[in-house]
Amino acid sequence: MSRVYLDHNATTPLRAEARQAMMGAMDVVGNPSSVHAEGRAAKGVVEKARAQVAELVGCKVQQVIFTSSATEAAALAVAQKARHGGVFAALPTEHDCLRVWSDHEMGSLYDRMGLPLSQGVAALRNFVLERAADTARAGRGPAALLALSAANSETGILAQDGLVVGSGQMNATADSSVPYSVVCDITQLAGKMSVHYGSETPSYAILSAHKIGGPKGVGALINFTADDPEPVLRGGGQEMNRRSGTENVVGIAGFGAAAQAAHRDVVAGRWDDVAQLRNILENAIAAASNKTIFVGKDVARLPNTSCMLTPGWKGETQVMQMDLAGFAISAGSACSSGKVKASTVLTAMGFDAVDAASAVRVSLGLETTEEDVLRFADAWAAKWTKHHARAA
Repeated sequence: MSRVYLDHNATTPLRAEARQAMMGAMDVVGNPSSVHAEGRAAKGVVEKARAQVAELVGCKVQQVIFTSSATEAAALAVAQKARHGGVFAALPTEHDCLRVWSDHEMGSLYDRMGLPLSQGVAALRNFVLERAADTARAGRGPAALLALSAANSETGILAQDGLVVGSGQMNATADSSVPYSVVCDITQLAGKMSVHYGSETPSYAILSAHKIGGPKGVGALINFTADDPEPVLRGGGQEMNRRSGTENVVGIAGFGAAAQAAHRDVVAGRWDDVAQLRNILENAIAAASNKTIFVGKDVARLPNTSCMLTPGWKGETQVMQMDLAGFAISAGSACSSGKVKASTVLTAMGFDAVDAASAVRVSLGLETTEEDVLRFADAWAAKWTKHHARAA
């Protein structure tokens, strides 16, 4: 039988709309920075895509800065902290592209099931700003940049029902007021759910084309601030002097077309059907194994994501066995694949290293069918039965 792809959070299949747009862009000869007709045609491709991405994420067209990836977009956002001499803080549940820049090692505000230990995003903000205030008092600068994922890539858990909050000023202590801003990772949320902002928008948002059916190798930083970010890549001054380097016209065309199609599918409610398939999958797995924990099952999460933790059965073993059976799943973020270690996200949520290493992530897509998930559940159950029998 044909293989079943269930690793959409790692990367999505290229949408037909993106493929068509990319093929058309391949015939556009000019450099977008050139002033002749060919250059203006290439520039038009880029600007059309910029408008399409802006519609998906709910921003102004000029706020979209194209990059090579969400990782580069994160670096561009975090670089602004250094510009102002401030502090950057991220929880260990953030994606590596943000977490590795953090100036602080902090615990998580989520318990083992993904429930906030206090009042969600507001508590997260206070928690981080207390530490930023300490740094400010130590003379390192008053500005604080906080990382906040709208949806976790491994568990699918939403920060606060898909809402993201932004920049302003928070009284972190009785005698100290700390200006802060937020960089929000909407990479997994965008294209699966509507992107809504609270009473404040974030200062920056990051996203990636290949998570929404676009090509690999192109992403975007959304700059909600009034100031242009200090460029990390200097040179010809492309992207309105915010990110130098000749634009990847073909990739950007695919990004834009994918964003437009993704926005259409969100508005049409197509991901509600995917959520039902995820529930069918989890019910089937639960019937086969009463030991399996579905991380975040009882809280708001992405409609397509199931993080399944089965104590005593290594996640990497499950991935290999299911691969041989014809199913593509993962043991966490694709950026960490091949590394034999417990998930940083799950250990930060309070699972011990052994249990955290027993998790796999199954992430569905719009083309996933009920037959696909039931076939997977049957194959997984058969492997689990054999493993459990050997372990008994």
